[in-house]
Amino acid sequence: MIPRSADGTRAPAPETGRTPWWPLRAAAVPLLAGLLTLGTLVAWTTAGRAGTPAALSVRDGRVFVPQNPEATAAFFTIVNSGGSDDRLIGVTAPAGQRAMLSRSVVTGKGARGMRMISAVTVPAGGTLRMTADTVDVMIEPPPQISPGDRLTFTLRFRDSPAVTTRALAVRPGG
Repeated sequence: MIPRSADGTRAPAPETGRTPWWPLRAAAVPLLAGLLTLGTLVAWTTAGRAGTPAALSVRDGRVFVPQNPEATAAFFTIVNSGGSDDRLIGVTAPAGQRAMLSRSVVTGKGARGMRMISAVTVPAGGTLRMTADTVDVMIEPPPQISPGDRLTFTLRFRDSPAVTTRALAVRPGG
């Protein structure tokens, strides 16, 4: 009920510092945040990426013809056309060889070395390209191979089935 003054006209309401729109303004921020989140999820789902597992393929396998008696390296390109990351967690080399994932690291003053790693991520919708300057598979002892020979490797992943592939023996730098 609106108060009336002594002469019968309407008196203004006492000031409370809040307008009638205050409850709506207080709800605007959470409402806009929710709408933005919903819009992003709809776009992600519409693009066909929501909840899809990793879909891995392996290609371009190469293994260096050994240059020293201790070890050599193999390299692969792993493509993930799925909507989830996966992790390469290990590699099985041909019988008689041990395979380990390794990463090239700077050791100081421009020198480089290798550090063993337990896994490497294959990003969703992306590619992991192994190179001598990034990630590779170290093989020891090196197999007796010549350029053009092929070796079979099995790549194991955290969430996807293992992939068996062949790598072509090449000379380093070739």
